[in-house]
Amino acid sequence: MPSRLHFGEDDFLRCRFAVSPLWETQEVVRTLKRPERHGYHAHWLRRIRTAAAELDLAPLWLLMPRRGHSPDWLCPPPTGPAASFEEEIAAVRAADPEAAREDTARSLADTPGALGSPRGQTWLRDPVRMVRELSDALEEVWHTLVEPDWPRLRALLEADVAFHSRRLAEVGLGGLLPEINRRCGWNAGTLTVEWRGEHERDLGGQGLVLMPSVFSWPDLVSSFDPPWQPTLVYPARGIGGLWAEPTGRTRDTLVRLLGRGRSAVLTALDEPATTTALAHRLGLAPSSVSAHLTVLRDAGLLTARRYGHQVLYERTPLGMALAAGG
Repeated sequence: MPSRLHFGEDDFLRCRFAVSPLWETQEVVRTLKRPERHGYHAHWLRRIRTAAAELDLAPLWLLMPRRGHSPDWLCPPPTGPAASFEEEIAAVRAADPEAAREDTARSLADTPGALGSPRGQTWLRDPVRMVRELSDALEEVWHTLVEPDWPRLRALLEADVAFHSRRLAEVGLGGLLPEINRRCGWNAGTLTVEWRGEHERDLGGQGLVLMPSVFSWPDLVSSFDPPWQPTLVYPARGIGGLWAEPTGRTRDTLVRLLGRGRSAVLTALDEPATTTALAHRLGLAPSSVSAHLTVLRDAGLLTARRYGHQVLYERTPLGMALAAGG
């Protein structure tokens, strides 16, 4: 069944990309509920198995039906392009209890037995307690499972945003959306998404948030309801190399592939660095390092982040895998 999002003239001016640590956190919980569906993350799932077993995920799983509605208030679309987890979880804690109660009741109804369960009934009687308990549970998952790997996850997500932002400039929104995922279709100002539920919405001048995700793979999500801004969550590029670890191979293959200068720059980026710092570290001219950084970034091996007057470069997961020989 399709999901259809109808664009007006103002919507084209309000489309944006975003990265959400809160979204990845709740998708980690969903991944742990059905780990057999997520082969790309098998290495990571083995690594965090002991820590995950110590968490009580049952309350969150109760609101993740196999088919049906998950509460939008518990993981709303991000308000900015790169909000921190602390900012996002603060918004969840500030959710209107009565609106959260209605949203939660709809979700509980989609899981057999959940609506009448003791926990479900307690939440519906005391939505203030429900908001607090579920916010606490998400925050514990973040600190235990997601935060330690967030720099790697963020690098992959930001590399995806950089790539698709360039494609948006080249082919426009109507050309980009079908490229983002084969289940997206575009015709006469309407985005059609082949999805497991039916959903139709006029964007009404709010535009569309395009949000890459690591742990949503292989799903495509587009069913946020008002008042939340319409959002399309899609699997990020490069997930296959995300959890690659060093193999102990020499740099010879990397030099043959990239050339000595570019391989030196990629290898030197064990931590984020500026062009000037890399030039000093490698003994190369800043202009040469800048040229290498541009090529590596355009190839999806690096991402750039601005801090004040400085631009810091860091490896994407694809760049990490290549530098590690993975």
